[in-house]
Amino acid sequence: MAASPLPDRPFDHLPTGLVVDRYVIERPLADGGFSAVYLARQLEDMIQVAIKEYLPRRLAYRDWNGNIVPNDEACRNAFLRGRRLFVEEARMLATLKHPNIVEVTGFFHANATVYMVMRYDYGKSLGWYVKHRVRLLDGRFLLRLTHGLLAALEAIHEQGFVHLDLKPENVLIRPDGEPLLLDFGAARPFPHTKAWNRPGKVRTPGFSPPEQFLHHLPLGPWSDFYALAATLRFCLDHKPPPEVPKRLEHDTLKPAAQLYHWRYPENLLTAIDRALNLDPGERPQTVAEFRDLLTTSDCLP
Repeated sequence: MAASPLPDRPFDHLPTGLVVDRYVIERPLADGGFSAVYLARQLEDMIQVAIKEYLPRRLAYRDWNGNIVPNDEACRNAFLRGRRLFVEEARMLATLKHPNIVEVTGFFHANATVYMVMRYDYGKSLGWYVKHRVRLLDGRFLLRLTHGLLAALEAIHEQGFVHLDLKPENVLIRPDGEPLLLDFGAARPFPHTKAWNRPGKVRTPGFSPPEQFLHHLPLGPWSDFYALAATLRFCLDHKPPPEVPKRLEHDTLKPAAQLYHWRYPENLLTAIDRALNLDPGERPQTVAEFRDLLTTSDCLP
């Protein structure tokens, strides 16, 4: 008899106290379309870690034995391809040792799926800070945020990848104010290769650039700069920029330099406006170009 989904557990998290490989699960931390993240402890030393489970809920479910099972045969190939790419994501991240990028220490197979083990960093998401307004998002903070995320993107781009899912919920602000870039599930090599296609499309309204909607436009570092600028604009406006389809039809987004010149450094606002251009060719093309827009005396971190 085929196993069936668990209807009384909407996200079907692993239960507290369950031992998986060399780790004991403590509690869920976050959910996404393709994964669940848990706080856990290593059994040998009880150090806390974060564990990310490959769980594409549109393709699969957890059966009564705890295994992740494709919904049907039509979903199987996409599920297996995504699982393979999840491993590639873990391997790629394990090579990126950078203070502004989540640190991956390894991965393992269990429950017919894959788990990524990450260092557990304390903090709250940038989205949480903006929503609750518990931190002064002044020019100094935004410049530190910008430079930290540019450093993270530079490390990713040097490895030949683009992140493609930079948004406030994927930026952790540590207690010392330093940003940490999370969730590389949408990352792809560039120039874009079809072999890296994930099952389903990762697009976040307001933050994803036109080239994630219009496939004739090339993906590249400029795609991440759009998302970075949209994230910074979110900090200014306390709401996401208009979605790309709406901007393409009728662009109502007013320049940040026009709205906030009295409060924030001019070159920071100019950089945001440039990077939010709908034309990829009009945005900064490299991290160095983006930094060049921030090099006047009032824009130093």
